[in-house]
Amino acid sequence: MKNSLGRELPDAEMKELNYQPFESTEIGHPVISRVAPKVRVSTGDDKVVSSVDEVIKDVLKDGMTISFHHHFRDGDFVFNIVMDRIIKLGYKDLTLAPSSLTNVMNDKVIEAIKAGTVTNITTSGMRGELGEQVSHGLLKNPVIFRSHGNRARSIENGNIKIDVAFLGVPNADRLGNANGMEGDSAFGSMGYALIDAKYANKVVLLTDTLVDYPNTPASIEQTQVDYVVKVDRVGDPDRIGSGATRFTKDPKELKIARMVNDVITHSPYFKQDFSFQTGTGGAALAVTKFLGESMKKAGITAAFTCGGTTSPIVDLLEAGLVKKVMDVQDFDKGAASSMKSNRDQAEIDASWYADPENKGAMVDQLDVCILSALEIDTDFNVNVLTGSNGEIRGAVGGHQDAGTAKMTIISAPLTRGRIATIVPSVNSVSTPGASIDVLVTEVGIAINPARQDLVDAFSKVPSLPIVSIEELQKRAEATVGKPAPVEYTDRVVGLVEYRDGSLIDAIKQVKD
Repeated sequence: MKNSLGRELPDAEMKELNYQPFESTEIGHPVISRVAPKVRVSTGDDKVVSSVDEVIKDVLKDGMTISFHHHFRDGDFVFNIVMDRIIKLGYKDLTLAPSSLTNVMNDKVIEAIKAGTVTNITTSGMRGELGEQVSHGLLKNPVIFRSHGNRARSIENGNIKIDVAFLGVPNADRLGNANGMEGDSAFGSMGYALIDAKYANKVVLLTDTLVDYPNTPASIEQTQVDYVVKVDRVGDPDRIGSGATRFTKDPKELKIARMVNDVITHSPYFKQDFSFQTGTGGAALAVTKFLGESMKKAGITAAFTCGGTTSPIVDLLEAGLVKKVMDVQDFDKGAASSMKSNRDQAEIDASWYADPENKGAMVDQLDVCILSALEIDTDFNVNVLTGSNGEIRGAVGGHQDAGTAKMTIISAPLTRGRIATIVPSVNSVSTPGASIDVLVTEVGIAINPARQDLVDAFSKVPSLPIVSIEELQKRAEATVGKPAPVEYTDRVVGLVEYRDGSLIDAIKQVKD
């Protein structure tokens, strides 16, 4: 079977998991039924328990689905604490359903898979040694990759049913009221954890700071929490960024960033009360800085930004250039601490941010979005999941979700080392070409032919050399050569959903 992008889909998995092939980025207006968690009524005065082991033994059974959040990113301690005890206590056949997997979790996930503790995973992404081993057949069943908005959708409609959510929080009182803004381990917005807290059958909070009752403001409320466990430390907020939010000094990245800024400022969307999402990474942070300077020069302000928040975004908020920051996740300590003091930096959950099947998501209101890519092909399809060798090394994240913006820009170099970024056909599709409007490279920009309005607007701008994406692809290939095709087995190791739950691609096992 093939979907509308011509991607081959595995018949067995399509039938077993009741998938529909991806057809279109249009969601329509379906009437959706949502689920509710099981609730164990509690009238006690204290939910604090003495150890992680005690909680696990009370709530966990073989075959259950467990979840974690990734707000600490590579500063997370909770995941390894909990998974270590689950493995040692001998649990089997669990489904791991975190909002994403970061490098610091990899070794423990590999250990859990080899022990038979974890046999299924659904996540936004994975990298490093875990991605490599899964790509070569480590996991019993295919990983299901979902965007942040699709994960919220799938939890709300019951496609993901979380039995136990283990959520690290920087503070909590004895009944489970908690927020992400206070304490030595504060990480800011709890946007991804909030969905787990609302819908999991059992919610376990792990914290290093117990505070007096009642703890307000409460992002997670006592009405949602079953247990509170005191641990030595839940995470290191200084490691949230871990290089993802570095400012670039690379001339190529700076050139791309200036061209992206020129695309935005010469577009029909650059006007009073426009909205945008810029993301992280060296070029994206530079775009944020350049865009702020352009806004100030033009005398305009943005109505809001949304998605992951960085210190440069907070700088725009404090300068009065952005009115509201709709914050689902903070990517550095500065952004996290700002939530505590600035009422215009609002915490939103993943559903409000990007669920395609609710009564209105923030991403649907975006004018401009800047995204990155591992690969983009001549049909403008984007891959952010697999590397040039076919191995899993990225995350869908909010890529598909933010691609619904009125103008979606891919910012990418023509090549990375000896690897072409623009290719005839991507290894795997994360975001369909219909969502992408402009590709910006250091040698020129390519505009999706469906956007003749943007062709007309940018053809008058000297600083924006317009070329076809086919020309960029040929130039990249001429620079680095044509690589040998990746060899795969017939076994499927990953299933990539579109944000509506349809199947956009399948990832096969790389041949050894």
